[in-house]
Amino acid sequence: MTAAVNFQLRYAPFMLVAETMIAEGLIGALNDVEVNVNVYTPWHLWDFLFSAPRVEILYHSIHYIDLIRHLMGNPKSVYAKTVGHPAMPQLASVKSNIIMDYGHAIRASIHTNHNHDYGASRQQSYIKLEGEKGVIRVSFGALINYPDGVPDKFEYALRDHDGDVHWQEITVDGTWFPHAFIGSMAQLMLAVEGSIEKPDNSVEDCIYTMACVEAAYLSSQQGGVSLPDV
Repeated sequence: MTAAVNFQLRYAPFMLVAETMIAEGLIGALNDVEVNVNVYTPWHLWDFLFSAPRVEILYHSIHYIDLIRHLMGNPKSVYAKTVGHPAMPQLASVKSNIIMDYGHAIRASIHTNHNHDYGASRQQSYIKLEGEKGVIRVSFGALINYPDGVPDKFEYALRDHDGDVHWQEITVDGTWFPHAFIGSMAQLMLAVEGSIEKPDNSVEDCIYTMACVEAAYLSSQQGGVSLPDV
């Protein structure tokens, strides 16, 4: 059976542009990947989650975990803490901090807060990809003022021969929803017709995203080092 998993953030138009820039060596080898989401999510739209034992990582940050895996490969280990919020006691968790360990020279982190209910003007959601020669920062607006959203913003900076940094902005057609689903389905269709051996988002690949999710929950349950132990 040829099967693919709908981890579609890796195929969002802005990520395809970013990957092309990385493949061309424009920003150099990645050493810092950060996903930061500070928004207000109207959880009442998905009331089935009120009885779910796992929420934030399993239903949301899973896409960021998959994206980082897609860019960096499998991590050595995963550290995480996922928590709830007093304003949303029905939900198991709405905020998470996740660290994916790729060794001493690379930082890969995910920070999410879905209960920032202080107006859309201070909400933010971005992906930062920092390399040896430059940086890409994508502000993806689908989550801000949800479900209306705001426009995405794709910015990048490269260091010239004099060491100066110049920020530029480019326009990218399409956004995460719904355009990323094109790439996800295209992988399956290409594999079925024989153009590629197997989908990039194959079950064999994406099972490791699920392993990272499970590792994140185990880490959250086990907790950190207690002060008496120190």
